[in-house]
Amino acid sequence: MHLLPPVLIAVLNLFAAAFALLLVVLVGSIIVMYIIDRRQHVDAIRHNFPVVGRFRSLFEYLGEFFRQYFFAMDRQEMPFNRAERNWANHAAERKDNTLAFGSTKNLFTPGTAIFVNCPFAKMDEEIEKAAPLTIGPHVEHSFTPTSFFNISGMSYGAISKPAVLALSKGAKMAGCWMNTGEGGLSPYHLEGGADIIFQIGTAKYGVRNADGTLDPEKLKKIAAYPQVKMIEVKLSQGAKPGKGGMLPGEKVTEDIARIRGIEVGQSSRSPNRHPEISSVAELLDFIEMVRQLTQKPVGFKTVIGSAGWIDDLCLEINRRGEKFAPDFITLDSADGGTGAAPMPLMDNVGLTIRESIPLVDTILKRHGLRDRTRLIASGKLVTPTNVALSLCAGADYAVSARGFMFALGCIQALKCNKNTCPTGITTHDKALQAGLDPEEKSVRVMNYCEQIRHEVEMIARSCGVDSPRLLSHEHVRVMQEGGYSVPFTQLLPEYLQNIE
Repeated sequence: MHLLPPVLIAVLNLFAAAFALLLVVLVGSIIVMYIIDRRQHVDAIRHNFPVVGRFRSLFEYLGEFFRQYFFAMDRQEMPFNRAERNWANHAAERKDNTLAFGSTKNLFTPGTAIFVNCPFAKMDEEIEKAAPLTIGPHVEHSFTPTSFFNISGMSYGAISKPAVLALSKGAKMAGCWMNTGEGGLSPYHLEGGADIIFQIGTAKYGVRNADGTLDPEKLKKIAAYPQVKMIEVKLSQGAKPGKGGMLPGEKVTEDIARIRGIEVGQSSRSPNRHPEISSVAELLDFIEMVRQLTQKPVGFKTVIGSAGWIDDLCLEINRRGEKFAPDFITLDSADGGTGAAPMPLMDNVGLTIRESIPLVDTILKRHGLRDRTRLIASGKLVTPTNVALSLCAGADYAVSARGFMFALGCIQALKCNKNTCPTGITTHDKALQAGLDPEEKSVRVMNYCEQIRHEVEMIARSCGVDSPRLLSHEHVRVMQEGGYSVPFTQLLPEYLQNIE
């Protein structure tokens, strides 16, 4: 009979002792959790089903990830489904984005946009490029963008330093503009060399006095940068119409606090509105004041609810003269954005851009101001279809934030309002940021922007027009109940008769 070597016996004894200790710890932990759960009365499930009830929270937490990868169909998820995310990711990587064996999209769902193709589309050599539009004809430094698709406002603070750098470098390579968001102008916005739209939020970050009012000298200093092409006054945004921005204290680093003009580590909440702006007259006064200070185009960003105030705005503009009109209006969709927002505002307040763009477009035309004021569409414009639809609805330009987040590598982890973003985009945790290389991601940003433009141009040519900017209401139909579509133009008159 062969005896086991002493060393092996010692190892087996060690494993046995470790297993016994682990078993004691496990049983002891279960007993402790049982006692805690039975004695607490905050959570009824844990009290009535001690220990086992704790798994409910774990499964709820893991549920969103399991649904995303294993259970949801390609077109089911919200806010962006797998098909949309895959398209954006493939575009950023310059991978093939063609499909086989037919569409997985249910084209009979009411509200689905159907583009009207032309029977005799132009050959490539017959295409004539449309002349670019100029924004701000009455200022010294007007702006003539070359791209109809651009980067929407994402603040440094809401997103990380490497994310801002990647977007700036990618925007420069793609020839599109980049909006700073309300968090102020950082060195990282400028470093990439992109054209910059500087946004003034209700807290006046970056251009504020200690009491939160506008500091004209700080604004003139920022506007003096040649890269800063336009100024956008933010009245409201899609994620939280009627409520100011929120930045959790854990995201307020020393660098961010310095750029914004706030205290380190303290949560920052913007006012619900600009204290200086409580009427359309004061809005025009503020825009003109900023325009005179900067000599650059100035417009405003808003979510449309009722339309009466847009009518009032146009009447006031015509009373003063068209040079007092905003140089552009950015219309944000009411179905959420990149940052932290209360669910009731994100879900149920304001109009989507599918309604608000044709509404504002029609009102401006009615008052003879459409050629004076450019319209910029913002909100869930992640795929070529939605960008093309916004142009058909009446927009001159389209901007996207979440589309470019996907280009940076966003996996829709839904952690934007925390400091735990696993891809390093919306966190200031250095360890998590380490996986986001600005040089590599900037190429993805460029690729995504160029692919959007290419495929929107493809849709435009399919509809028989030379340029995406020539897309109009007549080029789209909208699916109705019963499986039949109607021209977009037929939906507008009845709706626009009820402007309040």
